[in-house]
Amino acid sequence: MKFVSGDKVFFMLMLCIVLAGLAIFSSASLGLLARESSSVSKDILLQAGLGLGLGFLALFLARVTPLTSIKLLSPYIYVITILFTALVFVPGIGFQSGGATRWIDIGFTTAQPSEFLKIGFVLVLAWWLAPRARHLADFKKGLLPFIFILVLPSALLLAQPNTSTTLLILATGSVMYFAAGAPWRDFWILALGVILALVIIVSVRPYVLERIKTFIDPSANSLTSGYQIQQSLIAIGSGGLLGRGMGQSVGKFNYLPEPDGDSIFAVFAEEAGFVGSFILIALFLALSARGIVISGYSQDLFGGLVALGLSFLIIFQAFINISAMLGIIPLTGMPLPFISRGGTALVAVLIMCGLILNVASNKKA
Repeated sequence: MKFVSGDKVFFMLMLCIVLAGLAIFSSASLGLLARESSSVSKDILLQAGLGLGLGFLALFLARVTPLTSIKLLSPYIYVITILFTALVFVPGIGFQSGGATRWIDIGFTTAQPSEFLKIGFVLVLAWWLAPRARHLADFKKGLLPFIFILVLPSALLLAQPNTSTTLLILATGSVMYFAAGAPWRDFWILALGVILALVIIVSVRPYVLERIKTFIDPSANSLTSGYQIQQSLIAIGSGGLLGRGMGQSVGKFNYLPEPDGDSIFAVFAEEAGFVGSFILIALFLALSARGIVISGYSQDLFGGLVALGLSFLIIFQAFINISAMLGIIPLTGMPLPFISRGGTALVAVLIMCGLILNVASNKKA
């Protein structure tokens, strides 16, 4: 198949995670049978049909569209994703859940525009950085406009609020910025700016401070803010070396919040154990590492930065979700790529893979 020819190793690694993800999601969704408001068959249908069906179609389009056309369209794609994300604030269109306004109502389900904003951000940043790589040492041509590019998507995401995705694009953008040749002087300026921003966020948003307190001492509020992390650690620990067996998780029934969403890694770890968890993490690392290798063989800097940025988006998301479930970092609500519930997220990550395969097909001779 044409789109496989970009890089067979990357495609096969992606396919392994996709198939494993569908099996893990189907198993985790069984935990919702104990919850009256759920429709497991609908959830699986949306994940497999909408997520994978539209996702692979979008992957194909991202793979076969000429990279030069994607480069020319990058600013327009970015503007469209910004406007799409802003729709969540329009009354009657935006959908609120859990105190956050991150979705738009499309009738039979909801969509999360910020998933596509990540892609638009990487594309426009690569488009801006590629011709300016040799001038980034100049503050007025490098760091100042770079900060300006970060402001708009960050403001939209923080207003939802969606702090974890904000930090995700800041981290990814910084990787791309320094990979393009920015001086290390800018690293310390950006680091100081992020620290100040976090201090402000914590001071104005009590729930962020509460998550940090829970991270420091999960047992302090075991029935409230510390409940999810405690149940996650119990589930992961119960898996032992080889796990209870697929479909045999206890935690997904009434104990783990969102067993097919944020907590899906804990469900999988309980069923597949340390060995299964290690294999899944290794697949994520291998996929992103292959994406980074692809970026190094790109014909031009634009393609290289796109593959690099998208590869880091995938591994950062996986790291954030898994680390939160293991208690290594505070809980964030970040889904596990390819696996957690969310057709929008699945479509978006498959588009990322299609773009990386596109870059792979335009490698140096």
